[in-house]
Amino acid sequence: MKDNHLKNEKSPYLLQHAQNPVDWHPWGDEAFTRARLEDKPIFLSIGYSTCHWCHVMERESFEDEDVARMLNETFVNVKVDREERPDIDAVYMEVCKLLTQSGGWPLTIMMTPDRKPFFAATYLPPRSKYGRAGLTDIVGRVGVLWRTRRAELLSSAEEIVNALQKPSAGSARDAGEEELHRAYRLFSMSFDAAFGGFGQAPKFPSPHQLFFLLRYWKRTGEAQALRMAEWTVRNMRRGGIFDQIGFGFHRYSTDERWIVPHFEKMLYDQALMALACAELYQATGSGEYAAAARETAAYVLRDLTDAGGGFYCAEDADSEAVEGKFYLWTEKEIRAVLDAEEADFFLTHYRHASDRSVPGMREIPEGHFIAHAKPLTDEPGPGQTAFWPVLTEAIREKLFAVREKRVRPHRDDKILTDWNGLMIAALARLAQVLKEPAYAAAAVRAMDFILRSLRTPDGRLLHRFRGGHSAFAANLDDYAFIIWALLELYEATFDPAYLTRALELHSHLRGFFRDEKDGGFFFTPKDAEPLPVRPKELYDGAIPSGNSVAFLNTLRLSRITGDDALEKEAREIAGAFGGPAGASPTAFAHFLCGLDFAVGPASEVILAGKEGAPDAQALLGALRRSFTPNKVVIFRPEDTGGADIEAISPRVRSRVCIGGRATAYVCSGFACRLPATDPEQMMALLNGK
Repeated sequence: MKDNHLKNEKSPYLLQHAQNPVDWHPWGDEAFTRARLEDKPIFLSIGYSTCHWCHVMERESFEDEDVARMLNETFVNVKVDREERPDIDAVYMEVCKLLTQSGGWPLTIMMTPDRKPFFAATYLPPRSKYGRAGLTDIVGRVGVLWRTRRAELLSSAEEIVNALQKPSAGSARDAGEEELHRAYRLFSMSFDAAFGGFGQAPKFPSPHQLFFLLRYWKRTGEAQALRMAEWTVRNMRRGGIFDQIGFGFHRYSTDERWIVPHFEKMLYDQALMALACAELYQATGSGEYAAAARETAAYVLRDLTDAGGGFYCAEDADSEAVEGKFYLWTEKEIRAVLDAEEADFFLTHYRHASDRSVPGMREIPEGHFIAHAKPLTDEPGPGQTAFWPVLTEAIREKLFAVREKRVRPHRDDKILTDWNGLMIAALARLAQVLKEPAYAAAAVRAMDFILRSLRTPDGRLLHRFRGGHSAFAANLDDYAFIIWALLELYEATFDPAYLTRALELHSHLRGFFRDEKDGGFFFTPKDAEPLPVRPKELYDGAIPSGNSVAFLNTLRLSRITGDDALEKEAREIAGAFGGPAGASPTAFAHFLCGLDFAVGPASEVILAGKEGAPDAQALLGALRRSFTPNKVVIFRPEDTGGADIEAISPRVRSRVCIGGRATAYVCSGFACRLPATDPEQMMALLNGK
């Protein structure tokens, strides 16, 4: 089969399409020049390699010779991996939302050779059916319009671009504590009290919503906020959305009970859910959440880790062209693997007779099931834990060994700077909360890989690494998430070099991405490739927005350094959120975590002591066990003098050990309390008692 123009690309998604009869080009000048020379519009298709409906559209349309012939005759065809070029995806997804009031992948755009769109859709069947327009019919109509009524298409494209460029009205508004209370009330109204989560199916993990609820509980003592977070994670952890055999969270649940997932596994979901579980463990002390965090990390370290230390993107939902096939079981298979007692236990507690009535199960082959425990239906009483028949390691290992012999789902082995930042941040936090040095070592190794392999000679970040090749200018998320990771690594290791690097990257962020007019940051740097609009994202979607993360990063850096200019920058970022967050606060859950920090009280804890000494470890242990999110911790090593950290945070110079013992200085609201050498005394000061 003849290769098209994608054959030399690095992206697994583009390479999946390199032998399509559609004459695909990668995004670039060659494609747009050809479109102008041949006087053709552009057919732009955006997706990613673990996208189920992208696979479907490829099989139905892009591998079909007749469909390909129509596309090749009418258009110059361009393929984009949204994970490789999120800047392009951000612009044209906004077009799709503007024109269709919805979005998703595969994303289908038709546009002029100068990149101005006039049509947008998501998945399209090859031919019209049941009232849904098919790709071939649309292509045929567009071909006629391009030849006979082009002025109308060009006018439409201009109107769309003008609408995209129109600034949001009334965005300048101060946000404060009332936004926190309003968001909580709205989350309470949409909470599914039966099974956890928010709204109706499909249900997504959305861990940043859990981060907000835990902070609201900490701020107000509102028990229901903690209950919502717990109930959601408990039911997710028992459901099919969590891989009971091999660990890790699937992308989302197609039903309200978290039983039938969309089976792809994304790196960012693992990172953010591990963080949520770690925070729940701090808040409650329940080993259930510690176990979930460890299991999630185990999946990533086993299946998504590159030999060089970085982390891969994702695993597909499909294997052997069937969604979920890798994860399904039959009773016969179970009884062939386990002894009779084990099989009875597993089939009693991890398969339910009512499964066929669950929405989504109709897509599962008859006789097959998804391993999941029964959803919780009742709150445990005082002093009780909810009953959950946990799989023994013996059962799980037997089933895992058999499953590993199956044809595995495709793994996208790109290494993305932003998603790696999230995973490094998660591992660094788990190292602290769970007292696991191995997690810190994995985080350090991954950060070393990013800083070695995904930077330009002048120190700027790059976005994607694969096959020994780094490419594409870093976007806002790359910088914000790596700075977050560096801050977490500092608190896990107390190596000041991580703070130095965080400040350096923050200066790049400020210099290349800052919106001088309206505050906050654009998604692309000022010297990026021109697109119809320069995207600026505030909304917290599947992952927190780069602006939300940058807001909290800047607050933390300001408290560590004592630099008032950073505090002012944080206020400017918050200003960009005022109007949108006021109008729809639940869409900005991670921003609200930063707002919670900014409203305060927030604290700086300066520890003076000898690294590794028992008294210093006792103070650190108390800090790391407790859920006290609105703080920064700075360590001044008494034995080595602390010159490096003093250069970054001058205030630590005067913080010394008292009576030869490790000492904590708790500061809040521009004042420091009396020094503490006892962990309980330190925590009382930190909690305002």
